[in-house]
Amino acid sequence: MLRQVAEGVLVHESEFCQSNAVVVHGRDGVLLIDPGVQDHEMACLANDLSDSGRTVVAGFSTHPDWDHLLWHPQLGTAPRYGTARCAAAVRDQLSDPGAKADITAHLLGTGIAERVPLDLYGLITALPAETARIPWDGPQVRIIEHQAHAPGHAALFIEERGVLVAGDMLSDVLVPMLDLDGTADPIEDYLAALRLLEGVAGGVDVVVPGHGSVGGADQVNARIERDRAYVLALREGRVSGVPGVPGVPDDPRVGPSAKPGWEWVSDVHDGQVERLARRGEREGTPG
Repeated sequence: MLRQVAEGVLVHESEFCQSNAVVVHGRDGVLLIDPGVQDHEMACLANDLSDSGRTVVAGFSTHPDWDHLLWHPQLGTAPRYGTARCAAAVRDQLSDPGAKADITAHLLGTGIAERVPLDLYGLITALPAETARIPWDGPQVRIIEHQAHAPGHAALFIEERGVLVAGDMLSDVLVPMLDLDGTADPIEDYLAALRLLEGVAGGVDVVVPGHGSVGGADQVNARIERDRAYVLALREGRVSGVPGVPGVPDDPRVGPSAKPGWEWVSDVHDGQVERLARRGEREGTPG
């Protein structure tokens, strides 16, 4: 179930959207980042940790999307952290009494709606604003907060292990997904976030996206550049996902070259193009 990607850092890839849960070994237990999606997978993870004599001493949600805010009773009652902005977004979500029902409704048709545990959904503790590192007794984990994709999104850099946990960025299967509702300039926010990740890329040996394949040192800058090319093309209104069209970058995550089973990413892309076009019309700007 767990695969080691660096010393003391292990990853479990879910059946659902290649969602990656990350386990970091500390002195007295483990840090669990984005613990998973389906109840049986999280229970299995808890059993694996218990069998190895380890318990979860801290959790962390990289951002306030539903699939990064889940928990299972067998994982225990350790504090679950998020950035202050992330926690505020979660509080706002949970102020709606129908929030959990909306998640279940959203999952109808996926085949996993009944396997997503929501009893402990979103119970995260806000770290003080500008907190630089996760408070726990283990390898130092730097918090790289930005506003790409979701409010208070955080990438985590485990410096001693050379591992970058990127949240919902730097994926080989998902295109950059902009926060088109929560920020005044979603494109510039995304580009700024990529610059932050680029700033630590020289020390990264392993990159773990929220969804998709784990990448090695040779892929870190390539993924940053591919995401940047996509976002710049969105800004210029020239991404169609059609290889070979002049002025359109070939992006293997959309169009005919998309990974089998991931064709729906093209719908995500088309939706972003349409919304950015409407936004540009309202503001009197291109794209």
